[in-house]
Amino acid sequence: MVDVTKQIAAVTRALRTEERDGAETRIQTLVQEYPAGIDEVWDAATSAERIPRWFLPISGDLRLGGRYQLTGNAGGEILACAPPADGAAEYRLSWEFGGGTSWVTVRLAAEGPDRTRFELEHAARVADVPAEMWETFGPGATGVGWDGGLLGLSLHLGAVAGALSPEEAEAWAVTEEGLAFYRGAADGWGAAHIAAGGDADAAARAADATFGFYTGQTPGS
Repeated sequence: MVDVTKQIAAVTRALRTEERDGAETRIQTLVQEYPAGIDEVWDAATSAERIPRWFLPISGDLRLGGRYQLTGNAGGEILACAPPADGAAEYRLSWEFGGGTSWVTVRLAAEGPDRTRFELEHAARVADVPAEMWETFGPGATGVGWDGGLLGLSLHLGAVAGALSPEEAEAWAVTEEGLAFYRGAADGWGAAHIAAGGDADAAARAADATFGFYTGQTPGS
């Protein structure tokens, strides 16, 4: 069993819009603390051998300036890489998927010898996201996918009880546990949408649409 309730509550989700490089940009962040030292979390989040255990198979040259490819998903370039030093670490990469480009930054901060704050930021230009997609799904379309990634890392690092391999994730999505997870994550992004100034009714509709997208279910079914 996976402790879905604990995982949903452990993640802080936020949305903001700001100007970056002259373009209006939406920035989504997810933050969670893991019960492991910063070197361990860095290795889990950057090692080509470990990433497939909790996220997706990956290939490429995983170093500054190199290119990576997640099997069946995004690829891109590693734009910045600062391994752990003085209790902090960070990497930044382009996220090229479906003909579009956005940017992902991961920041780590040591909260003690055996605890690390993990922050993932995903930035996308407003003009690059089809308006109808945003209106239908809001931030959940991207955010819930990252929630799944943080769940995988949580299980890998022992932050929550349970076991779930990436290969099992699709089938798990329609189990009672999986449905509860995706419902909680979609609603979490609905709350973040409202906190960022979104209309409450529109955010609720978007959360329902996102839940349906990830599970094939309709609310109440």
